[in-house]
Amino acid sequence: MKKVGVLALQGDFEAHSRALVGAGAEPVLARTPSDLEGLDGLIIPGGESTTMLKLLNEEDMIEPLVAFGSRRPIFGTCAGAILLAKEVTRPTQQSLGLMDLTLERNGYGRQIDSCVARVEPGQEFQKRTSPGELEAVFIRAPIIRRVGAEARILASYNGDPVLVEQGRHLVSTFHPELTPDLRVHNLFVSKL
Repeated sequence: MKKVGVLALQGDFEAHSRALVGAGAEPVLARTPSDLEGLDGLIIPGGESTTMLKLLNEEDMIEPLVAFGSRRPIFGTCAGAILLAKEVTRPTQQSLGLMDLTLERNGYGRQIDSCVARVEPGQEFQKRTSPGELEAVFIRAPIIRRVGAEARILASYNGDPVLVEQGRHLVSTFHPELTPDLRVHNLFVSKL
């Protein structure tokens, strides 16, 4: 069974842990650089990206996360997607720069603009998982404004990419862990 870390500094790491169990992986809560040892992959959950950055800096986790991402897959949801991006706007902020993406923070609006939507994933996603719409929970979600040449869009919503992979890494601007559909987590586990 693959061991997948869930960064447990902020966000709904318990929901990701439950989804990983359903996807056939063993979740491991990660809070320090030493917690990354022996993991096959890592999930960076949603939350508030500036707060997460502050906590990552306090725990000296930035460099270990970049090093981990150079060897192993990372899946970032919402704020986790922001942290994986090469460029962050509104306002600009530090990130891990592991994916060639530009994300705009809170791109869909404020908390009141959060929503649950039906998203039709692309053929690539459906070929690798199973057909059918995804239920996408957007909570103060970022918008992916630019996708680099090496990244592939797996699903879009209102014309904007919401699920993107680049090499070993995966990001979603929505929260798949808040639905019973395990296809996004299954896809990530298949990358390990």
